[in-house]
Amino acid sequence: MSKKRALISVSDKSGLVDFAKFLEANNYELISTGGTFKHLKEAGLNPIQIDEVTDFPEMLDGRVKTLHPKVHGGLLAVRSNEEHMNTVKEHEIGLIDMVVVNLYPFFAHANTDISLEDKVEFIDIGGPSMLRSGAKNFQSVAVITNVEDYALVQKEIEESGETSLETRKKLAGKVFNLTSAYDAAIAQMLLDEDYPQYLNASYQKVSDLRYGENPHQTAAYYTSTTENGAMKDFEILGGKELSFNNLRDMDLCWKVVNEFKDEMACCAVKHSTPCGVAIGTTAVETYKKTFECDPVSIFGGIIGMNFKVDLATAEELSKTFLEIVMAPDFDEDALEFLKKKKNLRIIKIKNPVTDQQTWVKIDGGMLVQDNDNQFSDDIKTVTVFKPTTEQEKALLFAQRVVKYVKSNAIVVSNGFQALGIGGGQVNRIWATEHAVERAKLKFDGDLVLASDAFFPFRDVVDFCAKEGIKAIIQPGGSMRDEDSIEAANEHGIPMMFSGMRHFLH
Repeated sequence: MSKKRALISVSDKSGLVDFAKFLEANNYELISTGGTFKHLKEAGLNPIQIDEVTDFPEMLDGRVKTLHPKVHGGLLAVRSNEEHMNTVKEHEIGLIDMVVVNLYPFFAHANTDISLEDKVEFIDIGGPSMLRSGAKNFQSVAVITNVEDYALVQKEIEESGETSLETRKKLAGKVFNLTSAYDAAIAQMLLDEDYPQYLNASYQKVSDLRYGENPHQTAAYYTSTTENGAMKDFEILGGKELSFNNLRDMDLCWKVVNEFKDEMACCAVKHSTPCGVAIGTTAVETYKKTFECDPVSIFGGIIGMNFKVDLATAEELSKTFLEIVMAPDFDEDALEFLKKKKNLRIIKIKNPVTDQQTWVKIDGGMLVQDNDNQFSDDIKTVTVFKPTTEQEKALLFAQRVVKYVKSNAIVVSNGFQALGIGGGQVNRIWATEHAVERAKLKFDGDLVLASDAFFPFRDVVDFCAKEGIKAIIQPGGSMRDEDSIEAANEHGIPMMFSGMRHFLH
C-alpha cells in the first residue's frame, strides 16, 4: 500500500502528538513546518521538514515556507483528471491527502493594546492558503482546522481506512467558515470604516442554548472575535446555565446601570424592559429603591448593579425570586449567601460596555446603525416657568432611563427612582397614562416625566397637569410644539426640550 501524506502546521498543539502517532501508524507520511516539526520530532515521530518537499528554504522570518507549487499542486490536483495527474508527475509533485492546520492566533491579539505592526504579524497567510486549497479539493483531501475533529477523522480511518466524502465536505465547510471569520476580523482592523462596502461579521460560538425565545426555537450564543464587551467575558459564579432571553435581558440591564457613571445605580429588567431603576448612596439602599419601583414585575427578573454587592444587599436580594444578579464584584460572604439559591445565576461582569453599532436582521437584509450613545448638551427650557434645580436633576435621571424603554416610551420619576415606566404602546398618551398610574400607586410626592420623543398633541401635557406632574422633558421637534408649550404654560408646568429623540423599537 502506497503511503498517504499529511501536512501538519499548527499553533494549537493540544492533542497533536497522539493524532500524529495514529497517522504514522496508519501509513501516513508526515510533513511539517517550523515549531510543529520540532514538536513532533521531540515526541519521537518522523516528520519530513517542509523545505525537503519544496526544495526551497523557509524565508522572510517564516513568512514564506508553504507558498509553493509542490505544496499547492499536491493539494489541488484532481485525482480523476488525467492531465492533472500527468502534470504533477512531470514536476515531481507528491500528492497531499490531509492538511492539519490551525491559524496564527490573530483573534487572541486583535483586540489587545499591542501595536498595529505587531498585530499584522499575527495575520496568517500560508495557513489559510493551504486550508483553502485542500478544502477546494475535498473530494480527495481531508482538511482539519479544529483539534476537536481529530477524534472523528481517527474513528473513520480506523473503521474504513479513510475519511468519508461526507466528512471531508463538512471539514471543508469548516475551513471556509473559519477563514471568512478570520478575514473579517482582519478587514475590520485595517479598514476602520463604520459602513464598509461589504458587511463582515466575525463571531465564535460559545455554546448552543437550550432554546431561543420560545421552546420550539433553536438558538446559540456567539461572541465577537474583534471586540470586548460586558456580555463577552463575564464570569458565572453560581446558578444554572443561561438562556437566550437571559442574555438579551442581561445586555439591556447592564447598559442601563452603566449610564450612571458617578452614582450607585441598580436596574431590574423583565422581558427586555426595565421595570425598576434607582440611584442611591449605599448598596442596599439602591437595591431597595429599585425593588420599590415595581415589587410585582421584579419577580423572576434580572438585577444589574454597578457596585460591589455586600452581604446586606445579598440578604435583600434573596427575599424575592430572581433569575440573575449581575455586578462588577461580590463580597465573599455575599457570594456564599447568594450561592445558597442553587438556581440563581450570579454573574460577575468584567468588561465595560463597548457596543458601537446595532445590527437588526430583516428578511433578506441587515440594518446597521451606530448606537444611541449620546445625550443632548443643549437642553433648553421652553416654558415661562423654569424647573427648580431638583426638578432638573430628576428630569435628567428620567431621560437616562427612557432611552432604554420601548417606544412609545414614558418614564415618571421622583429623581432617584423610575417609579412609572410606560413603553411599547402605539400612542404616547397610553404610555403616559400607564406610567403615571404606576408611579402614583407607589409615591405621593412630586413627580416629573420624560418622553423619548416629541408630543404630537397637547393631550400628554393636559393629562400630566390633571395628575399633578411637576415638570416635563421631551425632545421637541413636532410641527405642533407650540400647542404643548402653550398647554404647559397654562398649567404652570416647566417643560424642557432636549432636541434629541431616543426611539427604541
